Amino acid sequence: MEERSLKITGADRNFFNKITNTLTRILIPTKIGINGMLISIKRNNVIKAFENSMQQDDYGQEEKEKKYDIAYEAYLSALDKYVMDSIYKKVKNNTASEFEKNALSKYYEVTSLKENEYVEYKYRKQKYLMELDYEGIKIDGKQKVLEKYNKFYLSKMDTLFKSILKNYSIKVADNINYYDTSKEWIYNKIFYTLEDYIQNIVPLKMAIKRNKNMEDVISEYEKYQTYEVGKLDTKDIIEKNMILLAISRKLFTHSLPLIVAEQCYEKLLKDARTLLQDTKMAAKREKVYSMLINLIEDYNIKLLSTKVYWDSPKAREEYKIFWNRYQEISKLKESNFIQYVKEKEILFIKNDMKKLHNEKTDYSKIIKYYKRKLVDYGAIRQIMNSYQSKGKYKKVKEVV
Repeated sequence: MEERSLKITGADRNFFNKITNTLTRILIPTKIGINGMLISIKRNNVIKAFENSMQQDDYGQEEKEKKYDIAYEAYLSALDKYVMDSIYKKVKNNTASEFEKNALSKYYEVTSLKENEYVEYKYRKQKYLMELDYEGIKIDGKQKVLEKYNKFYLSKMDTLFKSILKNYSIKVADNINYYDTSKEWIYNKIFYTLEDYIQNIVPLKMAIKRNKNMEDVISEYEKYQTYEVGKLDTKDIIEKNMILLAISRKLFTHSLPLIVAEQCYEKLLKDARTLLQDTKMAAKREKVYSMLINLIEDYNIKLLSTKVYWDSPKAREEYKIFWNRYQEISKLKESNFIQYVKEKEILFIKNDMKKLHNEKTDYSKIIKYYKRKLVDYGAIRQIMNSYQSKGKYKKVKEVV
């Protein structure tokens, strides 16, 4: 019998493979059904546990939160099992939908973080599994289920996004109080995470509950929406990230502390200055310059004006002088708006020029551009120098 069993022909093997594949395809829907039912039970359990934990009382609160944690862990385990038991097998047998193929691809993307970035992996996997279930509920059109799920989903997503950003903040800060180019990938991840939140969580919050905190970000969110359509160039991306940072100062004050936000602003300033130096066409250069001035204003007014701890008393005093001058200029806004804009721009240019002189990067092109702007505004004079060359005089314009 053993000898005979080893002599199965190629045709026989193909036959048995076909039977196996057919049986697998028949069993997959059943497995999905079992998982779907199990997920529904676990989902209902965690929603009930969440609602109970939200009802604060003096007695039993710790026990309610413990039950919520257990229910949440069981819910995530059911979702994880669903990915591996159902979606993986459907993709393997080429019966998966595009949604399922994308879901598995994202799953592997998240799990790839486990070895080197375990903390990020831990939070991103939870986020991924909840997003997967949320999308599944929406596709199924189960409105009543969705309404019950939303409060729990938003609460948990807030916690997960804050945890992810806090993890990045720790990596960025790392006892360094200035922008570090070696951490470029972390700054980009921060902007990516902020955009993810603004795209997927903020609209849902606005649709479900409009509290004071949300009202404060609506105008910034509306600005962000103008960058969601079409292909974005470098200038657009910098402007979009400016808006994301502005929103983060309202929504993630503790998860993305001022010291980290400051470094993110410094990254954007570096990108904007580089773009200004590299832009050749005059019309485009003017647009980039205008964007840089707006960024300088955001950085100084929205961030530095709220800064409490400074690296040195000298830096603090210098900013005080800048701030007092800015407040004086602001008084012109109602009576003489054109003069207000001009004086404000001069202030920003002069302040930025001081910083550029201390930078390691060669910003000589920007400094020259700034000086020409100051000449146009009458803030500095253009001196005509002359020198003798080969018996002839030649006039040379020098901006000082």
